[in-house]
Amino acid sequence: MSLLPYGLARPFLFSMDAEAAHEFTLDNLARLQNTPLQCAFAQARIDDPITLAGLKFPNRVGLAAGLDKNARCIDAFGAMGFGFVEVGTVTPKAQPGNPRPRMFRLPQKNALINRLGFNNEGLDAFLANVQRARFRKTTRGLPMLLGLNIGKNAATPIEQATQDYLAALDGVYPYADYVTVNISSPNTKNLRALQSDEALDGLLSAVAARRETLATQHGRRVPIFVKIAPDLDADQVAVIAATLKRHAMDGVVATNTTISREAVAGLPHAEEAGGLSGAPVFEASNQVIRQLRAALGPGFPIIGVGGILSGDDAVKKIAAGADVVQIYTGLIYRGPALVRQAAEAIRASVRR
Repeated sequence: MSLLPYGLARPFLFSMDAEAAHEFTLDNLARLQNTPLQCAFAQARIDDPITLAGLKFPNRVGLAAGLDKNARCIDAFGAMGFGFVEVGTVTPKAQPGNPRPRMFRLPQKNALINRLGFNNEGLDAFLANVQRARFRKTTRGLPMLLGLNIGKNAATPIEQATQDYLAALDGVYPYADYVTVNISSPNTKNLRALQSDEALDGLLSAVAARRETLATQHGRRVPIFVKIAPDLDADQVAVIAATLKRHAMDGVVATNTTISREAVAGLPHAEEAGGLSGAPVFEASNQVIRQLRAALGPGFPIIGVGGILSGDDAVKKIAAGADVVQIYTGLIYRGPALVRQAAEAIRASVRR
């Protein structure tokens, strides 16, 4: 276990503005990773291997995209015991994101609202950080897997979004264990329109064709996942599932943040614009996962994310139909111990 109990650090972090605490934490993780001082947050990884999309995951608990947008702390998160880490969302060009303040805690509900807007340093800086990561050389046993999450620039018209995704795919392909196409952030204008039937069909057709070219060029076929929203009805989920299969996508990440405020109505910051994450999205995420599993069948990989704050939550996400899970907001509220708790709970549940 880590030498510094998160319970001691959390009051200090929660005394700060949410985004300031986020940046402070990432700055320190980047500074301490691969040094003896990473013992402050490092812990042994739970071994619970599973093969999905041709990839061997060391365990079933991953870090969700959005926490480390610039891929600065890959090794630090690896030291926390994650079986896989997804970084980004990265866009082809650097962009500042939306104006501050743009991240808000709702501690009464173990939740966050963010409207960061794909703030990142751009593809070149992102790839430089990815290439500096040492986890493939230092991991014992199966190496942690790395997912690279891609999106479009805010200034790019939605009609030209495909070109941004293809440019980002070209850049990340050589370095990714898998790539996630993010079409579900509520914080980039019109982005969720890409989940509609015709738009999704066009985007994934282009992505699939480019992947074939890149696979030939690099001599390896990198799995592609698509990240979708929780704010979808059953008919929309069915259309997405059919489109994923039609274009031979390798998996789906379900889900992103929600725009619903029903679960937090009346709380401070509840009416802030942006995506709501944490406990309030848990059931909505699970519902989409159940619908996806029914539509996609038993063999199609699903990464379940949304509202995991305990080992029991992680097990319920698997029971809903996910093969593996990711955490983000839970890490902020519970700390690195949640990684191990979730991995242990899932391992115990699947061995019964």
